Amino acid sequence: MKNFVIAFFVAVLFPVSSALAQETATPSEAPSVQLKNIDGGAVNFNNSIEKGKITIVSFWATWCGPCIKELQAIDEHYAEWQEKYNCKLVAVSIDDARNSRKVKPKVLAENWQYEILLDENMDLARAMNVNNPPMTFIYDQNGKLVHSHQGYMPGAEEELEHIIAGLVKK
Repeated sequence: MKNFVIAFFVAVLFPVSSALAQETATPSEAPSVQLKNIDGGAVNFNNSIEKGKITIVSFWATWCGPCIKELQAIDEHYAEWQEKYNCKLVAVSIDDARNSRKVKPKVLAENWQYEILLDENMDLARAMNVNNPPMTFIYDQNGKLVHSHQGYMPGAEEELEHIIAGLVKK
């Protein structure tokens, strides 16, 4: 009887847990989601992930202190990373429609040279299972998602560079 109960739970619960894991898994390829750039133009996120180039995707918001610190820390190394590793950063703001008007002034004040996209309805954030910013993803040169990390601690940009450098050596 004990074996029957165990077999029953494995047979019933395993497929359910596997299905749930698939629903919440981050896609390995960039989702095709329509966003806006900071000038209001339509952009498909999938087109921001360039083949042949490592792409860092950072979800952030103007109201998120750790997000700003992360992007400022990356900015200190960004020009060097572009040259050494052939990479780019796409900073996706999850500010809602009311607050998204603050994004462009913040970007201009910081002089960030990143590709900036607006995810006002959080469609991309939902597609990539982003719950709280900052959240960072790395796509390799083939457009495959190879790394994700939530949160920011000072010095995390060094770990980020280590991961990027490892992709170049492959």
